[in-house]
Amino acid sequence: MNRENLINILDSILKSPTAPFHEYFVRESITKLLSGCANVRIKDDAFGNLIVNVGPENKSPCWIFGAHMDHPGYVKLQELKGIEDYRLRGDFSFLGGVPENYLNGNFPIKEFGPFAMWDLAALKIEGDFIRSRACDDLIGCVAIVALIKLLSSRNSSHSFGAVFTRAEEVGFVGANELAKSWPFSQNSCFVSIETSIPTGISGLGKGPICRVGDRLTIFDHIATESILHAARENNLEVQRELLDRGACEASALSVHGIPVCGISLPLGNYHNCGKNNTIEEEFVNFSDLEVLIKLMESILESFPTGPKMEFVKDRSKFEKVNDKYRLLIDQTSDNFKKKST
Repeated sequence: MNRENLINILDSILKSPTAPFHEYFVRESITKLLSGCANVRIKDDAFGNLIVNVGPENKSPCWIFGAHMDHPGYVKLQELKGIEDYRLRGDFSFLGGVPENYLNGNFPIKEFGPFAMWDLAALKIEGDFIRSRACDDLIGCVAIVALIKLLSSRNSSHSFGAVFTRAEEVGFVGANELAKSWPFSQNSCFVSIETSIPTGISGLGKGPICRVGDRLTIFDHIATESILHAARENNLEVQRELLDRGACEASALSVHGIPVCGISLPLGNYHNCGKNNTIEEEFVNFSDLEVLIKLMESILESFPTGPKMEFVKDRSKFEKVNDKYRLLIDQTSDNFKKKST
């Protein structure tokens, strides 16, 4: 997908205000962007999660890409127990993981009726950086929408699913509701498409991160290796990390017995927490986003029927080591034979 088309999707979704339980503007933008796409069927569940099936109707999707439509923000609540005083601001209560020292700064907010967001830019593109008041996880939504539109324009025969969930930032509420009435095969693999704090040697501008797990869960080994194999097969620059400074919807779905894995874009200013306790735009690398979209397409091309075991159980590199030391193994083997007493 060329950058102009991708920027149009970024503009539509990132400029849609959102907060936990108030994702209707984002959901409307996604629905409009996907309307008219060939072989795309859209519905929602009882909770309001958006569910998309892509490809021929007679094919059951094996890969399900998922992102959440909310971002930490202020919400008007009639009554909710356990809200700390520092989260209160007039009629609003702040929902989402932001430390007390940031919320005490009294940074300006912009109201949207029953909810409010930080008064920051909805979208700024500066060089190779995308800055927004809500990259997490509207960038994930952008990536999935871009993939759907790209494959639809090519009349692709690939079959896959997509879910856009609600209320992730308060404890995966939407994902849990989705899992209770999982609309896909129990063997289909959920791929969390997130933005996350880089850990280890990972960083921005080095490609998306194949997430082997999060703070709560280690993800499916076969699915993770399938993602990495697809990246290698298509010469895509992809990182690999645990990313245990946060958690994602893959963990919530895994407790329901659904196979899960994850891909994240490295994120700056996580939850708008900038330097020196200031509230600032989050940011991601534009090139990382483009590679993410190519990686998702490559997964579908390399593994159209889902994750595969044969690419995981490759013993050849271990056998090469044994062959290298075969003479030494033979020379020392007598020292480990059991001797009679």
